[in-house]
Amino acid sequence: MSALIEKLNWRYATKKMDPTKVVSEDKVERIVEAARLAPTSSGLQPFEVFVVTNKDVLARIQEIAWNQAQVTEGSHLLVFAAWDNYTPERINHMFDLVNEERGFTNEGWENYRQMLLNNYPQRDAQVNFEHAARQAYIGFGMSVAAAAFEGVDATPMEGFDPVKLDEILGLKEKGLRSVTILPLGYRAAEGDWLVNLKKVRRPKDQFVSVVA
Repeated sequence: MSALIEKLNWRYATKKMDPTKVVSEDKVERIVEAARLAPTSSGLQPFEVFVVTNKDVLARIQEIAWNQAQVTEGSHLLVFAAWDNYTPERINHMFDLVNEERGFTNEGWENYRQMLLNNYPQRDAQVNFEHAARQAYIGFGMSVAAAAFEGVDATPMEGFDPVKLDEILGLKEKGLRSVTILPLGYRAAEGDWLVNLKKVRRPKDQFVSVVA
């Protein structure tokens, strides 16, 4: 069994974290870096990650996240926020960045830029946000896996009021909307009803179909 698969079997949606244990900054950095390196549609990276450690802010977020204890018991909270829309400025920024980093321009790449500019900004803003949110989930999944690889407990959460979270973090002013959150920490020695229960997933023959 590979190291990653072994860690994915170890991980679970931790229900109670030990508030006295702090995830080291180097581990948090690698977990966030996994999200930054995630693949996204057209390479646009239409989302950002906020790392929240301020206790007062975490307490406010807990209040609008069904009072889930992991939000404040964990040492870090990752908030994944997607672009509220695709704009020419955002699209051009990413294409220009690619050209700058690679040190050259490519006709096919520039034609692709124009195709996106002629289509994405004209779409409904909600359609664009939902597309960006799906890209955020790719990065989110990468961070969940990276946390497991680092031996860090994490609890994927959608149970929060996104409008209120956007207000708390001032996301609207940044052209962002919250999508999902991920508390990071270490499981408590006692008090977590889920920790010792068997991980249950559908068997492979009910989950995977091979088309040869």
